[in-house]
Amino acid sequence: MLSGRRLDLLDPSPLDVEMEDIAHGLARVARWNGQTTGDHAFSVAQHSLIVETAYAQLEPDCDATGRLYALLHDGPEYVIGDMISPFKAVMGGAYKDIEARLQAAIHMRAGLAGDMPERTRKLIKQADRIVAYFEATRLAGFGREEAAKYFTLPGTIKLDVSLFVPMATIEAQNRFLTRLQDIESTR
Repeated sequence: MLSGRRLDLLDPSPLDVEMEDIAHGLARVARWNGQTTGDHAFSVAQHSLIVETAYAQLEPDCDATGRLYALLHDGPEYVIGDMISPFKAVMGGAYKDIEARLQAAIHMRAGLAGDMPERTRKLIKQADRIVAYFEATRLAGFGREEAAKYFTLPGTIKLDVSLFVPMATIEAQNRFLTRLQDIESTR
């Protein structure tokens, strides 16, 4: 990692996880394999910021811990990249095991339980699928009917269109780190 840490992918230690490395990596990983509109790739860091916003709308009484889980929900992708769900399903066991170990190490480094509470996990997954619907229709060329087949309709979730304007890498990185620090300061 750029921080100088060496991360063992098969046995990741929370001591080797640095939030700056996560922000740096996620800001450079493109959602939709880069197949989006805009002058910049739509990054996983930017996606994570929006998922945290959507999660807070689904769980209005959420605390900083829930928000941190939401912000870090795709944390392992700073190392292993963003793979589309159908490909993850084909990869199966080994990929999912590595992803789960990385996620647990990231959670522990952030002072969270390795496994998040089930309700929080379900709401974050719902927020993730809602944000994917918006991304599909606003950035990836899907029509609304097509996107509705694969993702979760927004329902009452309101997300400002400006959130989906792809950011420059450094802006996504800085906003991710700032949001992380803001959340951590309230814990």
